[in-house]
Amino acid sequence: MPYCFNPSCPNPENLVNTEHCQTCGAKLLLRDRYQAIRGLGQGGFGATFLALNKGLPGEPQCVIKQLRPSNNAPNVIEMARDLFKREAKTLGKIGSHPEIPTLMDYFDEGSEFYLVQEFVNGLTLQQEVKQNGPFTEVGVRQFLSEILPLIQYIHSQQVIHRDIKPANIIRRNHDRKLVLIDFGAVKDQVNPAAASASEQTALTSYAIGTPGYAPPEQMAMRPVYSSDIYALGVTCLFLLTGKAPKDFGYDPRTGEMQWRKSIDVGDNFAEVLAKMLDASVKHRYQMSNDVLRALEMEPYLESLAQGMIKPTTATDKATSKPTKPRWGGGTTGSSMGSGSMGSSSARVDQGASGGQPNRSAKVSEIAERIRQRRAAGGTAKGSGQGRPDSTQVFAAPRSRSNTSGGQRGSSAKSGNDLGSSGQPVENRLARTRCTAEQVVSNYAKGVRDFAYHELSNLDLSKALLADVNFHDSRLFKTNLQGADLTNTTLSQANFSQCILRDAILARAFMNYTNLQNADLRGADLSYAHLSNANLRGANLSGANLTGAKISEEQLALAKTSWNTTMPNGKAGWRQ
Repeated sequence: MPYCFNPSCPNPENLVNTEHCQTCGAKLLLRDRYQAIRGLGQGGFGATFLALNKGLPGEPQCVIKQLRPSNNAPNVIEMARDLFKREAKTLGKIGSHPEIPTLMDYFDEGSEFYLVQEFVNGLTLQQEVKQNGPFTEVGVRQFLSEILPLIQYIHSQQVIHRDIKPANIIRRNHDRKLVLIDFGAVKDQVNPAAASASEQTALTSYAIGTPGYAPPEQMAMRPVYSSDIYALGVTCLFLLTGKAPKDFGYDPRTGEMQWRKSIDVGDNFAEVLAKMLDASVKHRYQMSNDVLRALEMEPYLESLAQGMIKPTTATDKATSKPTKPRWGGGTTGSSMGSGSMGSSSARVDQGASGGQPNRSAKVSEIAERIRQRRAAGGTAKGSGQGRPDSTQVFAAPRSRSNTSGGQRGSSAKSGNDLGSSGQPVENRLARTRCTAEQVVSNYAKGVRDFAYHELSNLDLSKALLADVNFHDSRLFKTNLQGADLTNTTLSQANFSQCILRDAILARAFMNYTNLQNADLRGADLSYAHLSNANLRGANLSGANLTGAKISEEQLALAKTSWNTTMPNGKAGWRQ
């Protein structure tokens, strides 16, 4: 049904095959090819329409943005025109990226300006949260792992988006990829020399952005690359809580958002969010890669921190308090998992002096040690200092090679590595051992945290284990045939030679998971995050990989067949 482009038309809907609006008489076919079919929204500078391109075979859908300032003052018109031209120029430069809408046309007609873009079919993250509820911590971490490389690409083109928010991020239906839209507020042509001279500050002629999502320096007309990092942090808060920025309180002394009491996440992830949301540009993450490195470091910090914790004795149990779960729980919708993680009682060894340890200082010390040793190509080992007893150990971070299969370094073996006999080599982290009966029983009681567990050679076929955290656990040769592992966290876990035939691994987080020689025939891996997973020799015949995050190099190491559904939704064959 044709829709009128006239901003003042009281009744824009028209009958089929109508050339002029039946209400105002305006021409309905824009530039003799674009026909609007409904309005998508409007703001202070214009309106957006869903339209058909009748000039192309099949009349594909597209999005048309029309300049429509609410104020007719000359300076406002000039500012809106500048923003419109800037968006067209930016999309022309960076729109070749698969997760940015392609610019299809740009023109003016009379006194109005129009921009035609690729139509992205899907829900915004704002709509997704409203429909399905907030994300879990695992879901937000996965979101960051997907969106941060895109932000890094935009910044590499010397572009600051300046309006990152849930309403401007769409999860595309056909491949479930995140697409960033609305580049009308961008700041481009950042001068690198001027930026470095003033902490990456880029002066602009007017403040642009959404209040609450835009940081102080952006509202003061001095956006920097890290302004987008701040907006991304606020977006994470919305995904975790469903709350808009205005729903959080503010510290009257610093102006910073008071959000910590409203979210339930692990301490390390909370520190990452805090640095993303720092009101001071100087103390905030400067670029997307800084955030990615911090998230990558988090499992190691947590593993190493275990080296400063010793099991609770019988005497301690009466006074000890349960530790906070490592992973955030909370209600969520169908797209992300939920459930509270189990916790165990433990106390931090205070040393001979009996004083409280400075945990932040310890974590910083550990982080620096990891960075130094990783830079030198080695692994971080415990020095023995400050150990409570002779059995206390540090968990060693894995050195990662650059192989496409995601294997660890060959010289420093870890719990995911295989020895010459094909058996996994023991690492230095004491693991909790469970029987299959204990796993099933604990899950039924609400336990969802099985991180750092030894679960090899168990029979867990057809077990319900959705939303479980198996981070860095060992399930070597475990039978999980037909098991439900929806939304599980399997990062850095060892599933080598595991039987996962017909298992449900939809939306599982499998970063650096060892799946070497695993049987994944008929498994549901739709929208699973398989970045850096080792798939050498894995059997993916008949598996569903629709929307999965996986590289061609990884697939080349696995076995697929004609009935394997590839990430693009099509059948494929790869030996």
